[in-house]
Amino acid sequence: MAVKAVGKQVGISAKKLRPILNALRGKPVTEALEQLRFSPGPNAESVAAVLRSAAANAENNNALDPTRLRVVGAFADQAVRLRRFRARSRGRAGKVLRPASHITILVDEQGTVGVGRGA
Repeated sequence: MAVKAVGKQVGISAKKLRPILNALRGKPVTEALEQLRFSPGPNAESVAAVLRSAAANAENNNALDPTRLRVVGAFADQAVRLRRFRARSRGRAGKVLRPASHITILVDEQGTVGVGRGA
């Protein structure tokens, strides 16, 4: 049974997170954390935090072996965008949208069958 961890309202757009998450899918958790450790930028740090949380959930709540964990699902969905405005010339206002996303990571032991997005 896959164990899930969700990072909500992460202040990064889902479009920027998806390539990072696509690279993690199917890898062992230890290898995925090493890859994120050497990835540039703060986006990888946010994904690594959720991945560590999923591994901890699997170990503590479901008594799964942390050395056999594998990433079976990883995706980012768009969250609520903050709407702001910036003052422009001649008394006008320019719209600024601050994107956020929800990061979901599913981990399971290597011997079991993975599940898709609907779990």
